[in-house]
Amino acid sequence: MDKLEEEKAALEKEKEGWEAERKRLVTWKVRCLDFEEKLNKRIGELEEDYEDLKDKYDGAVGELDNLKNSVIQEHINGFEKGLWQAAFFHLDVDVLDSRFDVDKDVVGGKLVREDEGDAEEVEEKAAEEEKDAGAAVGGDENKGM
Repeated sequence: MDKLEEEKAALEKEKEGWEAERKRLVTWKVRCLDFEEKLNKRIGELEEDYEDLKDKYDGAVGELDNLKNSVIQEHINGFEKGLWQAAFFHLDVDVLDSRFDVDKDVVGGKLVREDEGDAEEVEEKAAEEEKDAGAAVGGDENKGM
């Protein structure tokens, strides 16, 4: 009978261990479910925040495009205003001449389109041409002597 009681005590002790383990696992399960619920709630909040920020961003991009277009239009208006003032002060200037172009700039004494390359490149070409022209003129002067 001692053996039976010892075995019964061992089984009771093992049962208590399993019972403690079950309680611990149930506690972890409850914690995990609570965290999952909190996490899902936070994900929902972040998705709402994302939508709000996306709407604000889209609005800002649209406003930026409008401002960019306004700046470009103001530059064009200023250019045209300058042309009309030039015509007012110099009656022989024809402001309707197709050579007047807001997209052109004077670089190295030449009228060039701004999108044909950067200004430094155009200036270098103009400087080389002037140097070549000066060398040619200088060579012609030496021949005359």
